[in-house]
Amino acid sequence: MPHTETPGTEAAPATRLRWWTELPLILLVYACYSAGRLVVRGDVSDAVDHGLAILRIEKALYLNAEHPLNRLFTREPWLGIPADFWYASLHYLVTPAILVWLFRSRAAHFRAARTWLMTSTFIGLIGFTLLPTCPPRLLDASHGFVDTMAHYSAYGWWAGEASAPRGLGGLTNQYAAMPSLHVGWALWCGVILWRYGRTRLTRTAAVVYPLVTVIVVMGTANHYFLDAVAGAAVMGAGLLLAPVVTRSADRAKARFLPRPAAAPANSSGANSPIVSAGCHTSAGERFPRQRHPESRYGPGTESGASPSDAGEGAPAPAR
Repeated sequence: MPHTETPGTEAAPATRLRWWTELPLILLVYACYSAGRLVVRGDVSDAVDHGLAILRIEKALYLNAEHPLNRLFTREPWLGIPADFWYASLHYLVTPAILVWLFRSRAAHFRAARTWLMTSTFIGLIGFTLLPTCPPRLLDASHGFVDTMAHYSAYGWWAGEASAPRGLGGLTNQYAAMPSLHVGWALWCGVILWRYGRTRLTRTAAVVYPLVTVIVVMGTANHYFLDAVAGAAVMGAGLLLAPVVTRSADRAKARFLPRPAAAPANSSGANSPIVSAGCHTSAGERFPRQRHPESRYGPGTESGASPSDAGEGAPAPAR
């Protein structure tokens, strides 16, 4: 007899994620991120002071990767131009691509990864708000940095004053250097590829992409080394806070969203499972060699009496 699972006893399916609910959520977070960059521009003098303070800290720690990389990218167009394209575009392409891949191929892990990315982005937005920082490329030329985005602007779609499309450079917050979310997002991509990728290529990309991004942001003079460190720290904080955010979201959903009503139980038994797997018997039909309880003992006899107690002349039970 084929096994049929009793309705109501099967495991409840996990909540399915829908792209038409996930996409607006991601767009909302990115809109908040962009709006924060636009609204909280910060005072220019404070931003410059913060940038110079970072340079002084790095000098005290004997860290000076930005200057040699920036000179190399400025001197060698075959390095500087691809680096500018890398900086201006890949974080807008690679991060969404990995989100889509995770949604389609690793759906069970998508929510945790998405929450981690969004939580870290909001932390970075707080950093932009509280600590506006002038990137190296916007410091006075006496500090030795060249803006490669402006230097190679004839080769790209960006304007000379920012990595934004031409004519829109004034709409961006160019003092959002600390922390570097370019590095933070690249690190997120690397961790996701390393953890859920199954090929040697994905593992290689998981290591190469964040490392090259760190080099690019410094070589193009868009970030200090400590900006990259802060970007990694932001991702670490987001990873720790993501479970708390998930639990809070679940509690809010359970409190404010109505739960689906349970289907009422059918007392008539019309929808009860058929134990015989579709084999029905009529009221008077019996299986072969099966005796009816009443016919076995006869009417008026007790269940404990033997057939001889009913008398020798008792009629045989009807077959």
